[in-house]
Amino acid sequence: MSGMVSGQAKGPNIALDNLAPNTSLSQDISRSNPGILSGDHSTPSNGLNGTSNTPTVLGPRSRGVTEVPQLPIHTVRRKLRGIHIFMIAINGTLGTGLYVRSGQILELGGPVAVVLSFIALGILVWAVMQCIAELLCLWPVPGAVPLFVKKFVDRELGDAVGIAYWFTYSIGFAALITTSASVLNFWTADMEGFTEGFVYVALPITLVAINSVKVEIYGWLEVVTGIIKLIFLAIIIICLIYIGSLRWNAPFEHDNNAANGWFEGFMMCLSIATFAYAGVENIAVSVIEARWPSVPERPRSCHGSSEGPTSENSSPPRQRTELASSHRAVKKTLGFTAVFLPIFVAFAYTISGLLVTLSLKRDNCGLQRLASVKDKNCTEPDPNERGFTYSPFIIAAQDSKIDNLDNVFNAFIVFTALTCANTNLYVASRTLFGVTRNIRSKEYVPRLLSWFGVTDRNRVPLRAMAISAVAFCWVPFLQRKESFNTGSTLGKFVEILVQMGSVSVVIVWACLCLAYIRYYYCIHMFRDALAREGIHLARDREQESEAYPYQRVWSPWTRLDANMAINIIRDLNELRDKSLQQPADGSESRWSAFKRALRQRGNGVD
Repeated sequence: MSGMVSGQAKGPNIALDNLAPNTSLSQDISRSNPGILSGDHSTPSNGLNGTSNTPTVLGPRSRGVTEVPQLPIHTVRRKLRGIHIFMIAINGTLGTGLYVRSGQILELGGPVAVVLSFIALGILVWAVMQCIAELLCLWPVPGAVPLFVKKFVDRELGDAVGIAYWFTYSIGFAALITTSASVLNFWTADMEGFTEGFVYVALPITLVAINSVKVEIYGWLEVVTGIIKLIFLAIIIICLIYIGSLRWNAPFEHDNNAANGWFEGFMMCLSIATFAYAGVENIAVSVIEARWPSVPERPRSCHGSSEGPTSENSSPPRQRTELASSHRAVKKTLGFTAVFLPIFVAFAYTISGLLVTLSLKRDNCGLQRLASVKDKNCTEPDPNERGFTYSPFIIAAQDSKIDNLDNVFNAFIVFTALTCANTNLYVASRTLFGVTRNIRSKEYVPRLLSWFGVTDRNRVPLRAMAISAVAFCWVPFLQRKESFNTGSTLGKFVEILVQMGSVSVVIVWACLCLAYIRYYYCIHMFRDALAREGIHLARDREQESEAYPYQRVWSPWTRLDANMAINIIRDLNELRDKSLQQPADGSESRWSAFKRALRQRGNGVD
């Protein structure tokens, strides 16, 4: 395990020794140069004299600074407050996954599948957030998502997680621009050139400009848009309560063309619902620009001092008070978001999904189906027709016969998609910046990547933002050739790209849970060795000390349950979209071939 504790108590390979507060390391720091998390954030060469400054040895309790010294061009402004972090997570999560994909879940698995999918994924995401929050409260560092995996699991896996996480939000940005175009097509289907000129060009440029402002201004923009989005959601829920009049006469009815049974359909619905929860973990990204209380450090030796570890109780009373205040601030900012954000999102999704099932029947011809799954009782809709929509909320508004309610709902969804795209661009740019900011090499490829780890005069990673915005900018323009209807060839292609992003974020969740499991067993299995270095994370955790800012709820069981559930959902994503698996000639689908292969393997048939 990269960077984990070895059999010895000392040495640069101990991942947590250089993070421990109030300890004196026997190693020569200037020689081993292990920065935060044992080397990943050591001060790189400045490119002038080939030397590096002696890094500041930091610990999970040192809240004034959370990284070793860096040149200004490799740093960001730490100006985000707790409300900013919470609203960034809200804007990144509440998107089109609810307003569009919930109809696909209803058509595929029926009313019960909608409710159970959102509840099950809500519980899962809550467990994942508990793992992330505990690590973040100890080490709110840049590039936290790949860094935790790199240091507690495997270096190469950490690099892969960083790339996958950036890909998720970069392709998500392009997919949300495409979704915005399809939603705007509700009004502009007969306006030639509007989609290409305004949606595919002007809107992305506008979102890049918004992300280019100082982070404190951007944070308040996220707060304003997040509040507006929550108001819109409340209005939609109230309207659905008013117009909902159906009963669950067939709660377990499902699409027989897509699944052989209800449970099989429900398993496929889980992977669709995963898309709606992507983004809830982005506090791990926004934390790099969070404002942290400054705590004065105790005098200590970092260069082979013979002094032993300093007891925390030996600190001056004023310093201990400030330290406790810092711990409470960290727990308030990250702990509150980790606990209540998944609960809030799951509640909003479940209530909204329930109301949709009480407003529309499962066999409504307007609901989105899996690609290539045809219903003989429904005519194929024309996506280029004015007033066309796949959103179950707008369909319910149209069926209610309330004047202009469908237009109001459509405006809400357009705003939701654009604000979610804006947050996706923010997360993608900060992820790429966090991964590349410490790359220093004369080789061509690493030197090229290091170009994205630089900020502008506002300390905004503009280069990383630009490449994140243009990496998949070609995806929306494919609609110029052919409609993005799920049954079209391009529709299937875009669906594959979106599913790749969804699978990527599920893999990231699984790796973060694994990183937490490795961390948890590290501090307990090697607690004596770490204690000799003055590291008492296990003790502080067990005693619920203020020195341990946040402890996940119902540990250790939830971390194992989360990891197993995530891996199941990841496998289901491989099989979910039977519309992409069912050949047009009616031959055996990949789902059937998969089940047949399992039976053959069980019977010993090669």
